[in-house]
Amino acid sequence: MSYKTGLILCSALAASSVTLPVAAAGEVTVYSYRQEFLVKPILDDFSQATGVKVNFVFAKDGIADRLAREGRLSPADLVLTSDFSRLQELVDKQLVKQVESDTLKQNIPAQYRDPEGNWYALTMRVRNLYSSKERLGPLAINYEDLADARYKGKVCMRSGKHPYNIALVASMIAHHGEADAKSWLQGLKSNLARKPQGNDRAQVQAVKEGLCDIAIGNSYYYGKMLQDPKQRPWAEAAVINFPNQENRGAHINVSGMALAKHAPNSADALKLMEYLSSDAAQQSYAEVNMEYPVKVDVPVSKLVASWGDFKADDLPVYKLAEHHQAALRLLDEVKFDL
Repeated sequence: MSYKTGLILCSALAASSVTLPVAAAGEVTVYSYRQEFLVKPILDDFSQATGVKVNFVFAKDGIADRLAREGRLSPADLVLTSDFSRLQELVDKQLVKQVESDTLKQNIPAQYRDPEGNWYALTMRVRNLYSSKERLGPLAINYEDLADARYKGKVCMRSGKHPYNIALVASMIAHHGEADAKSWLQGLKSNLARKPQGNDRAQVQAVKEGLCDIAIGNSYYYGKMLQDPKQRPWAEAAVINFPNQENRGAHINVSGMALAKHAPNSADALKLMEYLSSDAAQQSYAEVNMEYPVKVDVPVSKLVASWGDFKADDLPVYKLAEHHQAALRLLDEVKFDL
């Protein structure tokens, strides 16, 4: 080896060694799609109970891309997501580390966790159908009914390509096959009162304003609207309906967590994951987000309980990933958003 080559090699090794993240004793770094105020009380309780400090990094979008860029240099130990599609994105891009934990398996039902241990759900929500209290009242309705001619020009929803709706379409494919799911999408599109636009709350607002009679939206938005003085009239003008109660049950999506592939402190990150699956954390996390705990027998908040009991679709959430690309293709084929 020449002296020059040796210097270059030693310099490269030195540079790589000093830039790799080193986990500080008793510290965990969390990348989160959920804002800090929604999870901070739980993280503070964890720190108090264990002595492990939690460093919190919020991002509205792009966590997967950030992890990919950071690679082995990433300080992230744990990722918290607000929906299943972002969990699956981490898996598809090979940005997670599989976790084997008897505690997690005991606390989180099989349909709400990845069978390989790539991710674990924390809370669940329903894709509800909101109906005009004045014009329709409560409905015993199925998702399939949204394509029925009696609802021509009466349905409002956000973009079909939003992750919440992609998951719903994927569930329709899982239950009915691609051909029937495509026919359903065509019927639903023909029943829209306007082109898909806005967010979930904007659809309920449209019901209040008489632009449509039925809106598609997640369950927790009902609670958020009720607590917002400006939006409360929107919620009060609508009835929250749980679809498919006489058959398979309402479509479920989840928030969740995954261990980062290059986690510098996997051991303490696992402690945090197990803590988040505990009864107390499940109840607190679900309550602040106005969602449902995934752990069986953990009570829901009084507000969420006031919406009534419901039957959930028992399709394992991870199965939605098998139909994700097909759902996108069908949405393109029917030109759903155009």
